[in-house]
Order: sequence, then C-alpha cells, then structure tokens
Amino acid sequence: MKTPTTNKGAALLAVLWLAAALSAIAFTLANTVRGEIERSSTDADGLKAYYLAEGAIDRMLVYIESSSTFVGPDGKPRFQQGITRVLRMDFPTGVVRAEYIPENSKLNVNSATAPELSSLLLALGVNPSQVTALVAGILDWRAGTPGGSFSEFDQYYLSLTPSFRARHASLQEIEELLLVRGITPDLFYGSYTRDADGRLIPHAGLRDCLSVYGSTSGVLDVNAVTPEVMIAVGVAPETAAAIAALRNVAPIANMGQLAPFSNGGRGMSRLAMTNGTILTLRATAQLRLPNGQLSDLHRTVSAMVKLLAPELRETPPFHIMRWYDNPSILQ
Repeated sequence: MKTPTTNKGAALLAVLWLAAALSAIAFTLANTVRGEIERSSTDADGLKAYYLAEGAIDRMLVYIESSSTFVGPDGKPRFQQGITRVLRMDFPTGVVRAEYIPENSKLNVNSATAPELSSLLLALGVNPSQVTALVAGILDWRAGTPGGSFSEFDQYYLSLTPSFRARHASLQEIEELLLVRGITPDLFYGSYTRDADGRLIPHAGLRDCLSVYGSTSGVLDVNAVTPEVMIAVGVAPETAAAIAALRNVAPIANMGQLAPFSNGGRGMSRLAMTNGTILTLRATAQLRLPNGQLSDLHRTVSAMVKLLAPELRETPPFHIMRWYDNPSILQ
C-alpha cells in the first residue's frame, strides 16, 4: 500500500509533465501562428510589388508612345528612341527598374550558325567538353530529318516520361530550348555567383542572348546586346566588357563613341543603333518600407510587345504578344 508521501510525489510529477506538455504545445502553436503571419505578410508584399511592376510596364508603354510629352529633371524625354534601355521609376510605395530590350539585340535562335552558338555557350561559361553536344542538340531540334526519320536525340527524348520528339522545324517559342538535351534551367535563365564581399553577381542565360525574333539582318542593338552575344559574333572579350561599361555610365547616343574600339574584332561591324518592332519590357519592383529603406523582396513581370507601324496603328498602338507574371529573372 502506497504512503501519502508517495501519492503526493506522483501527483506532483504528473503536474510537472502536464505543464511541460502544455508549454511545448503553446510554443509550437505560437511558432505556427508567427510563421503564418510572416508568410501572409510576405504574400501581401509580393502582391503589392507585382502591381507596382505591372504599373511600371504600363507607364513604360505610355513613355514609348508619347516620349516627348514626359520629360525628366534634365529636360530630356524620359524615353528616347534608340537610346533608352533602362529606367528607374520612383513611386511613393517603392521603386522599379524598368528595362527596354529589343529582340533584335539577340541572335536569332533559328538562324544562328554553329560557330556562333559554340562561342555563345563558351562565353556563358559552359564547360568546353559540353559545348559540341549542346550545339548539336539545338541544330537537331530546328532541322528536319531525311524522310522524317528519328534522330539520335529523338531516341533520347522518347526514353523520357513523358516522351516526345524534337520539333525538327524552327522554334516557335524560345522556351523550347528547355526541352533540348543538356540545356538546364540555370543555362537557360542564368544564374548567380557571389563576389569576395558576398554580393550576388548575375550571369546571363540563353534566353537573354537568343530569341525567335532575334536579328535576321545581322545587325545588333548596341545599347542592349549582351557582352556574351558580342563575343559570339566576334567582338573581343575585353572590348565587349568595355562597351558594356561605357553604356552603364550613359546610353550610347552615337556610334562615334565606339571609335576607340574599332580594332575590337570583326564583330564590331554588327553593332548599330537600331530599333526593332518587337521588344521585351521587364520591370522589377521593390517596396519601400516604413523606415524609407527598400524591401529585400523583388517581384518581376515582363511583356513581349509588338509595336505597330504608323499606317497600321490602332488604339493602343501595340500588341502584347506574351505576358510573364513571374518570369525567372536575373537582377
């Protein structure tokens, strides 16, 4: 028979265990609630940033349509045809980096030569041992086969789940490259590395360098062409880097500014100030916090737009061909 002292000790131990269990439950619940509140706050900020970026796309279209109407503090139009490629837009709720990217600043994925594709992949940092296979995959995808026969790449694609065949015709969307054997999302969209100070350094991807609407004349827009594309067409790497640094200070306003680089390689003849009718508008928004600083959250939207010829213009004078709500993008 248990003594009263033993009963009291057992009761006290049970109370302590119960208190510990209730404390653990309360702690878990508090963490869950806090996590849900933070997630909801992040979702709300993401939605606000999305609408801010979407508004910047609309504003960019207005600037393009009526560039002389809207002037900046320097008295010049906010958008200058053939010159403006990046705009910073300040709003009461945040800031947006808006980019104007003519598709003719990229190589045409359906007509780029094998040497150009090889040089491009090397410039993008692809291991030389993989370049030949990647180029062969792209060429196979866009080229027909004798009598519609299966290629070596088709045999590989048919072994996948779900299975498919290469198009064996011109690419209709640049995203088709993601289906080509060996092309990874990092290679297509680009990636980041960190510098010595821990800051993220963006690296371009294939979608920044190739387009189904890319240049067919061979001429590339000097204010938007990536250094990797310049290298691919024969511009010396150091010259491509110097041109990119020059236009980062201010857009190139006339081709005479490139006179110091005249010996920068055979590809220099392909650079020009040119305007295309098909372009990508890309806007990346950051919200402004109550303390005036910018949020770490970024939200990007982009639109592929076709500008209509004056004789064909309607209201509005453009067509939005593609809209990307959440494109994978490098900042």
